[in-house]
Amino acid sequence: MSLSIQTNIASLDAQNAIRINTQFQNDTIEQLSSGYRINSSADDAAGLAVANQYAGQTAQLTQGVLNANNAISGLQIADGGLSNISTILNRLQTLATESASTTFAGNRATLNNEYQGLLSEINRQAANVNLNTGGSYNTNLVTYIGGANANSAADAQVSVNLSGAANAVDITGLGIAGTSVLGGGSELTSGTLNTVRLDNTATQFLVGQSQALDFHIGVAGVGGVISDQDVAITVNGGASGLTGTEVVSNLNSQLSQYGITASIANDGTLQLGGTTAFSVQTAAATGGNAIATTGSEAINTANYNVSSFSGAGAAVFADFTGTQTETAVFQNGSGSTTVTLNATNADNITDALTALNTALSGTGISAVKDAAGTSISFQSTNVFSVNETGQVTTGTGNLFGGVGAVTVTGPASSATGTGNSIQALAQLEQAVTNLGLTQGTVGAGINKLNYAVNLAQSQITNFSAAESGIRDANVAAEAANLTKAQVLQQASLAALAQANSAPQAVLSLLQGH
Repeated sequence: MSLSIQTNIASLDAQNAIRINTQFQNDTIEQLSSGYRINSSADDAAGLAVANQYAGQTAQLTQGVLNANNAISGLQIADGGLSNISTILNRLQTLATESASTTFAGNRATLNNEYQGLLSEINRQAANVNLNTGGSYNTNLVTYIGGANANSAADAQVSVNLSGAANAVDITGLGIAGTSVLGGGSELTSGTLNTVRLDNTATQFLVGQSQALDFHIGVAGVGGVISDQDVAITVNGGASGLTGTEVVSNLNSQLSQYGITASIANDGTLQLGGTTAFSVQTAAATGGNAIATTGSEAINTANYNVSSFSGAGAAVFADFTGTQTETAVFQNGSGSTTVTLNATNADNITDALTALNTALSGTGISAVKDAAGTSISFQSTNVFSVNETGQVTTGTGNLFGGVGAVTVTGPASSATGTGNSIQALAQLEQAVTNLGLTQGTVGAGINKLNYAVNLAQSQITNFSAAESGIRDANVAAEAANLTKAQVLQQASLAALAQANSAPQAVLSLLQGH
């Protein structure tokens, strides 16, 4: 290379080295101070793109974990409410079981007051934890968590399906709405509809007045033979009148000797129950605020029965005259009993009742007049059948109205003192099962979300590690590089000084001339 004073190649080389070494030093200082190997896309464009994907997944999963933990908290709150409702159901079963015993001597209305209050509390608590019918949790709960396959909604979400009536835990969803532990009975709804509500606490009944209920009751007499007795049960209101509860108490004090109980039905009207064969019709009250509508009627539907009054197919009784006869066969677990009515033993309805009850003695089947006193009601606590097998039509006389089988009506479960309670117990048992299924769904949902959180936390760790491997600076290596960069820079500066002084050597060539 020729010696020149115009272009100092060595100086230019040293200057370029200083620029490179200074940039190297600056990059190293930036990495050490930021902690990142990639501080701009120019550092590693491809690596930055991959690192950003990992960072996005981490951010998504971090929020997903928060979502899942919030969902778990909500379900745990609901689960606590379900446990409390389970305790209430236990209490309801206790009350229903107590009322379901025929030996219960207390006031079923008192039991039912607590029972109905607890039903309302179940509704309140179900709404409080949002699991009432149509509540915000009575749906398919979907929690978005994210993950490696977040582009697929099914892979990124956890569902806890609490939708539908089966998962609602209010009394409608549990299937116990309308249940009660009141004493059951036959309501005064036949004939003239009874519309008087004894549960109206604002009314005092029969103030200075009275009202009778005319009963036809099957009463056991000598030798256990049942006889039909006409019994008028009169309720006197006295000067200040009676509350609905006092009316029932007054009736029970008079009816207890016949095995008949009075109570207030779910709709607030009077009902009468027991296993005794009876029918009843209300007389007119002597004044206002009657305890039942005049002329309203009932038979004891707690028994198997057949009667023209109940609409079961019997005709109005007609006195037997002439050679008119009618033969009927009564069949039950005790065997069969054949009864023949004629002008001798059934010339009037009273004699017919005596003949029937005498023949049916020991069968458990009783014959009493219907409420209107114009036909005969056959009643029994056990199933029985009736078949009219013969009829001679010379003269008058009629019991069932035609040859052949007569339809016997089965007992209504709500007409017995324990029927409502027994029915409530069956529904409560199913409610416990329904509640358990919902609790199982909630518990399984909590577990699913916990497992999802565990996976998400693992993914967060691994995605963060992957991002770190690409983006984070190697501090040890970069510290060494900083020392190297500083040495190179100092060496470059020293070399530049030497390169800048090199042209001065040319002067020594010129000094000899």
